[in-house]
Amino acid sequence: MSNLPDEAFRDTIGTIDEGGKRKFIFPKKPSGKFYDYRKIVSYVLLAILIANPFIKVNGNQFMMFNVIERRFSIFGFPFWPQDFYLFVISMLVGVVFILLFTVVFGRIFCGWICPQTIFLELVFRRIEYWIDGDRGAQQRLARQKWDAEKIRKRVTKWAVFFIISFFIANIFLAYLVGSDELFLMVEQGPIQQASNFIALLIFTGVFYFVFVWFREQVCIIACPYGRLQGVLLDNKSINVAYDFVRGEKEAGRAKFNKKEDRVLAGKGDCIDCFQCVHVCPMGIDIRNGTQLECTNCTACIDECDHIMESVGLPKGLIRYASEDEITKKEPFKFTARMKGYTAVLFILLSVFVGMLFLRTNVEAVILRLPGQLFQHKGDKISNVYTYKIVNKTMKDYQDIHFELIDQKGNIRNVGKPHFKVAKESISQGTLFIEIEEALLESDKTKVKIGVYNGKELLDDTATNFLGPRSFN
Repeated sequence: MSNLPDEAFRDTIGTIDEGGKRKFIFPKKPSGKFYDYRKIVSYVLLAILIANPFIKVNGNQFMMFNVIERRFSIFGFPFWPQDFYLFVISMLVGVVFILLFTVVFGRIFCGWICPQTIFLELVFRRIEYWIDGDRGAQQRLARQKWDAEKIRKRVTKWAVFFIISFFIANIFLAYLVGSDELFLMVEQGPIQQASNFIALLIFTGVFYFVFVWFREQVCIIACPYGRLQGVLLDNKSINVAYDFVRGEKEAGRAKFNKKEDRVLAGKGDCIDCFQCVHVCPMGIDIRNGTQLECTNCTACIDECDHIMESVGLPKGLIRYASEDEITKKEPFKFTARMKGYTAVLFILLSVFVGMLFLRTNVEAVILRLPGQLFQHKGDKISNVYTYKIVNKTMKDYQDIHFELIDQKGNIRNVGKPHFKVAKESISQGTLFIEIEEALLESDKTKVKIGVYNGKELLDDTATNFLGPRSFN
């Protein structure tokens, strides 16, 4: 969607100067309808992000991703390593959903939902505007010598940024180790919780580095999502786009002259004020078309609408639109590719929901002890097994025992016949199954074993029972 074929804008990026050095961006403070909407959405999402690890559902943390202990909790549902297939499918659902959203609406996720954008644009930059001032004041401050004013503003800003980075690090640590562990770390102090405290300082350093210095480079260099645009977007995808048909017309863009009739002169509605460039947090010119750096933050839409209104021209020169809408005036259509992504998403969601319903809160695995044959005990045959019971819930089971479901026989647990399995824990042991030889139909019989808490069936599992081979 570029209208400047002779420009070499795709050979450079807005954050690198001609010498190859980093060029810091000083975007103008945005304002307007979309920016107000983004503030509402962002602060709601921030509230959810901050509250999630401290909300408990049936004793489970609402959201937790404890990679070290391989324990996860999503929307209050606990996931253990045994449930990893569910975690994988949920991640696939998320990826396909983002892909579908990108095909239809471009990088709207980056501009409205991505935590990096929300923290940078709606938290850190707003504080920066409050301390350093708007675009012009920031540029002057950057060129200013290190006098008392600059030192005061820089130290104040860096101190506030560090405090916020430390706060964000605590929130993310609560997602990783759990909010209870975080509170315990606060109570016990950094000496007794040295490992967690070191992790907290590392997170703080990373966030501080990202939001003080690296900033938009995360989106340009580190994040792979922007590079997906090349294969996901097409002429029917809706993006933040410059209407070059209306903006350029026959004579191209030109400065505004209120005494001139732009229609008769054949000049486009773009008055070449560069306000869309100055307000862009990525330092790009949206008039060059869809670019890797653009996060669809809508700052240029608000700024352009304000300029159009001030000069008496229609709004919408920069707007959410597809290339086909701009060039061919075609309305949005749900294409075959979009339908394909939707079908895949529906199938994955159906599989995920079905597996959630089939998932049990207690999972039992019973296996024959390797290398052991059956034993004769009078008229009975005995096999030895090992068992593992995983309690995924936040409640203790006090009366766990085993029973054969579809076969007559006895189960004898090594130790107590009835035992306790604590919340969020694993119980392992050994048991013997004894069945009368006359009841065995072959040398390998499939037996079904139920795991009970009192009279409540928690889970069932099947295993093989070996016996003597019949020669009849």
